[in-house]
Amino acid sequence: MVIAYVVLTSWAVVSIFPLYWMVTTALKPPSIVMSLPPEWIPTSVSLNNFREAFANSPVARWTLNSLFMSLSVTAFQVIFATMAGYGFAKKQFPGRELLFWVYVSSMMIPGFALIIPLFTLMTKLGLVNSYMGLIAPGLSAPFGVFLMRQFIQTLPTELIEAATMDGCSELRVFRDIILPLSKPGIAVLGIFVFMGQWNAFFWPLIVINSSKMMTLTVGFALLANRELRVNFGALMAAGTYMALAQVIVFFSFQGYFVQGITVGGIKG
Repeated sequence: MVIAYVVLTSWAVVSIFPLYWMVTTALKPPSIVMSLPPEWIPTSVSLNNFREAFANSPVARWTLNSLFMSLSVTAFQVIFATMAGYGFAKKQFPGRELLFWVYVSSMMIPGFALIIPLFTLMTKLGLVNSYMGLIAPGLSAPFGVFLMRQFIQTLPTELIEAATMDGCSELRVFRDIILPLSKPGIAVLGIFVFMGQWNAFFWPLIVINSSKMMTLTVGFALLANRELRVNFGALMAAGTYMALAQVIVFFSFQGYFVQGITVGGIKG
């Protein structure tokens, strides 16, 4: 038992060290960011790196763009995945299993293989450099359907049958029974999707071509090109700023996240 605690504690320290280094580097005075030997525990705190990161940049607009993209995609994926997961888990129809596994197997297609077709489609639809073009490719995903199907399978079918016998419509069964009981699974999916969209870089870089439409990941990437040298302090400040939203979302739904992972693991 002691060995297990030592191993887990050591692994936790190793895992959290990059986050610690990023935050402490962001708070160091610029003059000692690249000092050798490195200052493991800062002796002084400065916000100059944050000022440099935010200087002459529409960070507020980039933040709103990232929030809009992340929240919109998360909301639509949760809704679509829960509805599809409910159908695949509790409804009987011809070809259900075949359709489900064909859809889920599309996860094996590399994302980069879809970039050119997606960009061509967005161009033909006139959605390049628009919010719809930014969020459209992420509105639905096989992983979300798979996750919600696995979770909804753990819910008792008797509740659905009893509600149907009492005259509840499918919409009411879904709204009053499936959604409330699926909160842990929805929280897990929501956290995964939000973090994935918040950190998305390649698609926003391709589909957006104006500064006011950029997300934080694309906007802050420009920091490395402002000068002949890379401003590591400003980059660490930008990374710290971006990590705040993910930390807030994760700890806000931590209870549901653990419960959802546990239930899904037991069912699997």
